Amino acid sequence: MKFNFIYYIFILISIAAHAQIDSQNKSRSIPAVESKKDSADTFKLLPSKPNQNNSFNGMTIPKSNSNVNEPKKEFSMFGETFGNPGELYEKQVNKNLESTKLSPQEVEQRNGSTTDQYFGDFKSNSKFVNVVYRDFGEVDGDLIQVRLNDDVIQSSVYLTGGFKGIKLNLQKGFNKIDFVALNQGESGPNTAEFQVVDDMGNLVSSNRWNLATGVKATIIIVKE
Repeated sequence: MKFNFIYYIFILISIAAHAQIDSQNKSRSIPAVESKKDSADTFKLLPSKPNQNNSFNGMTIPKSNSNVNEPKKEFSMFGETFGNPGELYEKQVNKNLESTKLSPQEVEQRNGSTTDQYFGDFKSNSKFVNVVYRDFGEVDGDLIQVRLNDDVIQSSVYLTGGFKGIKLNLQKGFNKIDFVALNQGESGPNTAEFQVVDDMGNLVSSNRWNLATGVKATIIIVKE
């Protein structure tokens, strides 16, 4: 009797397990429900009304200006007219041609003499002379060197608008004074005015020069 009871329980457990596995393998289909109206037709997109208040999120929107001048023609490298490249050098060429129309004296005045200048010889019984010089043109950095009988007395003198110079003791006979142009300043040429005054305050000689770089002006004082 006990054996029959156990047998029945075993059969019931087997049936329950088989039913559970069967229920997991079977799928349940859900029938599709046809919509009465497509959801895409539910809402229609309408254009928004223009903002009459000219504001957005509290900020004022500036009104468009219909009077703005727009370019009538788009920029293009094709079909454009460009100037003659030779015009870039026209001024320089004209300046060079202008020099050919000047007299030799005018050219020398503009560009400076390229030959040494001799301003004469003068007699004096003085023991010494004062030689002074200045830039009579625009003060532009002209430099000169002063020599006495080929000895350098002042190696480099910056010419200003006022006279300045040096005292030179005269020796018996010839006293050659050279003024050598070391440069032509910023505007050129080397322009200077000089004066030679004896020990009594008498003017022995005075003159001016326009020199190119390296050219010299010379004056001779003859002591009797």
